[in-house]
Amino acid sequence: MTWDPQDVPGQYGRTAVITGGNAGIGYHVAEQLARAGAHVVLAGRSTARTRTALDALRRAVPGASATDVRLDLADLDSVRRAAADLTAAGPVDILVNNAGVTASGTRAETAQGFELMFGTNHLGHFALTLLLAPALGPDAHVVSLGSLTHTRARLDFGDLQSRTHYRSMAVYGRSKLAVLLFAAELDRRLRASGSTVRSVAAHPGWAVQGLTPARPPLWEPGPLTAVRSAPLALLAQGKDRGAWPVVRAATDPVAIGGQYFGPIGLGALKGTPSLAAMAESARDPEAAARLWTASEELTGVHWAG
Repeated sequence: MTWDPQDVPGQYGRTAVITGGNAGIGYHVAEQLARAGAHVVLAGRSTARTRTALDALRRAVPGASATDVRLDLADLDSVRRAAADLTAAGPVDILVNNAGVTASGTRAETAQGFELMFGTNHLGHFALTLLLAPALGPDAHVVSLGSLTHTRARLDFGDLQSRTHYRSMAVYGRSKLAVLLFAAELDRRLRASGSTVRSVAAHPGWAVQGLTPARPPLWEPGPLTAVRSAPLALLAQGKDRGAWPVVRAATDPVAIGGQYFGPIGLGALKGTPSLAAMAESARDPEAAARLWTASEELTGVHWAG
């Protein structure tokens, strides 16, 4: 099916929760869904930042229906509180598991002592999704945000917390491989339970802030930003276009659980969103089931489907 990112199917009457909706790709996912008529909930660690994003969103989409909720994915207590607030507010029709932390040269940990990237990018979203499962609408889409970095990653089940041989980019890639394994296993479990909820995934290609249009007061590029970013335009795109595959995964009425969307252009780095291919390591059902069991044990959150 061809897809026009400028003509997203109407989302009126649907509620979309976007983690990390206060900046970058998450913000633009929220903006595009709001423009299509959805009520959007920006979930982020900082209330000040989500309120700034709400200001920008309402300027970009006059009349947008939007609110926020505090969510720190690096703290499972915060995840539980946010899930309770979201469940009390009513059904969730779109859950975009977008937020995450990127590679850092120094190993850090979450509030519960998990390696920060694995604990935030995967375990935080794992717990949030399972806690929100009872609140998902019958036609809900759960969208997990992958990355091209997963193709070079391998999980070490003997060292999921990367306590030995820590290399930041490798750990980041492993966290994104875990995200995609979770998305695939969630799809299998939803189907086995007879659920009509769809678990899908997407990646943004190479999306850079410097190629992203201004969204004051959230993002106001300086006078030299366009000049400095121009050389990247051949291979990269702005965060607004990086949001396109995510929005397609969230709204495409013929999307099938287990599908993976990404840019169709050169090197899968930019362009119109289409079906993408996961690495074989992300399609391993045994690894996915093993990761699921480990994630339940680590978070204390269990699947009730």
